[in-house]
Amino acid sequence: MSAPATPAVVLVGPPGSGKSTVGRVLAERLGLPFRDTDADIEQAAGKPIPEIFVDEGEPHFRQLEREAVRAAVTGFPGVLALGGGAVMAGETRALLAPLPVVFLEVALGDAVKRVGLDAPRPLLAVNPRARWRELMEARRPLYLEVATAVVDTEGRTPEQVADAVLEALELKNPHV
Repeated sequence: MSAPATPAVVLVGPPGSGKSTVGRVLAERLGLPFRDTDADIEQAAGKPIPEIFVDEGEPHFRQLEREAVRAAVTGFPGVLALGGGAVMAGETRALLAPLPVVFLEVALGDAVKRVGLDAPRPLLAVNPRARWRELMEARRPLYLEVATAVVDTEGRTPEQVADAVLEALELKNPHV
């Protein structure tokens, strides 16, 4: 019996780092499917993530997130984007250990431009700039722990970030 399929690339990083956008570009270039665990959670729950936070609380959301990541890393042979806080769970970090994981690093100013200060991000609802900094202080070491490679997104288009990811992982890019 063959081993279950695993992702070709896993993207991690904070809100606004471009995981979903870059993930779609990468998937297209590699001829692979794209999957976003936040979308998986919303589909399974039947409601947007901010509503899950309000209705059931963050601990319930984090449990859904761990389940979504586990399902995605053990049977999905494409490009996978994880929610910004997924790396907080030790179980998730252990699942990511053998996989090609890329941390998309983003500066606060770029993240704010991409996410917008009024976007429905439950953990950024109050004082988004200060909260984003706090989240990064807590999460950055965890992103680095799971990362096979780190790609800085500053001043780059999603296509340029995708190129850098392919180069960092030494994956073939059929469009070069």
